[in-house]
Amino acid sequence: MRMLSNFRFNRMECAGSLGDLGTLLPLAIGMILLNGLDPTGLFFTVGLFYILSGTYFGVTVPVQPMKVIGAYAIATGMGASEILASGALISIFLFLLGVTGAITVIGRYTPRPVVRGVQLSTGVLLMSQGVRFMIGTSSFQMLRGAAEPYLRLQTIGPIPIGIIIGICGVILTLVLLENRRLPAGLVVVMGGIALGYGLGNHEGFHQLRLGIHLPNPFPLGFPTLSDFASAFIVLVLPQIPMTLGNAVIAYADLSDQYFGQASHRITYRSACISMAFANLASFIVGGMPLCHGAGGLAAHYRFGARTAGSNLIIGLLFLALALLLGKTALFVVYLIPVSVLGVLLLFAGSQLALTMIDLTDRKDLFVALIMLGITLASNLAVGFIAGLGIVYALSSERLSV
Repeated sequence: MRMLSNFRFNRMECAGSLGDLGTLLPLAIGMILLNGLDPTGLFFTVGLFYILSGTYFGVTVPVQPMKVIGAYAIATGMGASEILASGALISIFLFLLGVTGAITVIGRYTPRPVVRGVQLSTGVLLMSQGVRFMIGTSSFQMLRGAAEPYLRLQTIGPIPIGIIIGICGVILTLVLLENRRLPAGLVVVMGGIALGYGLGNHEGFHQLRLGIHLPNPFPLGFPTLSDFASAFIVLVLPQIPMTLGNAVIAYADLSDQYFGQASHRITYRSACISMAFANLASFIVGGMPLCHGAGGLAAHYRFGARTAGSNLIIGLLFLALALLLGKTALFVVYLIPVSVLGVLLLFAGSQLALTMIDLTDRKDLFVALIMLGITLASNLAVGFIAGLGIVYALSSERLSV
């Protein structure tokens, strides 16, 4: 009975399961189209990771792309082999951190203001990306050459349609955010899909064929030594601090805030080992590097996810896309307007940023805000490292802010 209580399947869990699509889908689509990752392997590993992590941990567990790797790979048009190599290297690194217990030591000496700084910075980044999705200025939309690449209609009069959809989505979400009969996330995503079907260009629909499409081992070949060397320098090293700060320490802290004792299995060690296995599987079948993340958890939770049932719902959806549609699954994903994903990101980011309200000490607030400024000027990895240095420097009584 206790095991069954970890899983609920209702409207709220369904709505919450869709809450993090705003982070997941744009990077996934970008790495498939621009970097050549395998759609079947990518959607398969995402679905499998959702199901296995939710079943083991017994609470809602987020699954996200590794953002530093994904963003850099898309921006530079990097080859798939280097991305796969980075996933393999990250897997080895996280596994060693987990089994040796080194991550526990790192987590123990990471002060709460730094954790809150990571959460605040991630939240603000998510909100700003959500606004970009709505106004059509994200790198993904620029690369596609349109604010809504898969809609036939781009403007209504002088106003871009993405802005109109975004404003309507925000208003609808605000009205329905606490409504259990009509959950906001479910209404917004389903409404977006209906809009995408009605106004979409239906790209690739003629290629859709139901069947059984199993992922193949190493569909893109095995990376070379030069791929591993290049991936280590330009992808893995910048990703590691962000992964430790956001996908391990801040994520485990937020899970404890949301679920308390129910999340006792989510520790720094178990989060590392979980991501290690996920990235090994993704490397084998040609998918993208994956992680957990505080932002993803905030998104699922804000839109209604409270149990591991949400993981099974979204995990089975991704598995169905991979196994039944294979490479053509991408054409179904195109039905969701980019501005709808922006609405999800905006509210998920605000939920995560609000976790800093328990900081009352002036020095603690200073650390979190300085980390935000550094993150906006550079990246979250630099902000995390700088935050650690600042908080220990401010422990001196001779320094005040």
